[in-house]
Amino acid sequence: MYPLIFKPILKEMIWGGTSIRPFKGMNPSDVKTGESWELSHVEGNYSVVANGALAGLTIDDLIDTYGAQLVGDKVIRRFGRTFPLLIKWIDACDNLSVQVHPDDAMADTRHHSWGKTEMWYVVKASPGAALYSGFSQSIDSDEYERRLADNRIMDVLKRYDVKAGDVFFLPAGRVHAIGAGCLIAEIQQTSDITYRIYDYNRKDANGKYRDLHTDLAKEAIDYTVCPDYRTAYTPQPNHVVPLASCNYFTVNLLELNLPAERDCTTLNSFIVYVCTQGKATLRDDRLNGITIHQGQTVLISAETKKISLLPEPQVTLLEAYI
Repeated sequence: MYPLIFKPILKEMIWGGTSIRPFKGMNPSDVKTGESWELSHVEGNYSVVANGALAGLTIDDLIDTYGAQLVGDKVIRRFGRTFPLLIKWIDACDNLSVQVHPDDAMADTRHHSWGKTEMWYVVKASPGAALYSGFSQSIDSDEYERRLADNRIMDVLKRYDVKAGDVFFLPAGRVHAIGAGCLIAEIQQTSDITYRIYDYNRKDANGKYRDLHTDLAKEAIDYTVCPDYRTAYTPQPNHVVPLASCNYFTVNLLELNLPAERDCTTLNSFIVYVCTQGKATLRDDRLNGITIHQGQTVLISAETKKISLLPEPQVTLLEAYI
């Protein structure tokens, strides 16, 4: 199989901005586009191939037809017919709600779904932009309810001023919120289960308050306090820099201004490359090639043994696999 690019699924959101389209090289629009789903196997939001002979097929069609050839034997054994990652761009013109996601066990019991562990890579941040991850002090479920009732929940969330390149790993159960002025690449489990905890008492386009999921969230939250929720790493141009590794994904950062090769012989997994800056040509061991630019995502099949990355003249990529 050749490297695959998919049609973006653009999501209009009350908090969305207008940065995603031009960032991806698309025509600008005044529509508040909060998210672009680049690779999705969420029901009702199946990604559609945009390039080559397989154009028009969905990710569901591909798994039906190619199975382990596409995703890898170990991935099929663990996740069955579900492509296990959801890749997004998020553009926050306004603050997103404070939210939490259930783990696998809770999501399966309540929703017959996978849970939602995710990570953020900050692509751009306006001056003063911030986000929230985890608690800044210890609270329990009773205090959580009291603080929601009197609008004091924000006082116990850990706030981070952010800049381009910041990374946050968000295991299921961690309370979080993206603040205004952030453009973020998100890599997560294939799940759309979100419990909204607090929404700043704002109303939607119809003048109604958005639904909150106070009780569901109460049981999903991990109340553990950590000393720091931001992922520390040292940038190393032309090297593979690990950013996140868990049961659901491994993500590396590649900042390249020289050609590089990736040996996939023993991986037994698909690879996803998310281009956050610049441009590069990718070639596999069967001489299939594709050029991707800022804002694009490409899926490399598990049967691929080697990938050559040729920056033009430089590129920043997130590399994700199981």
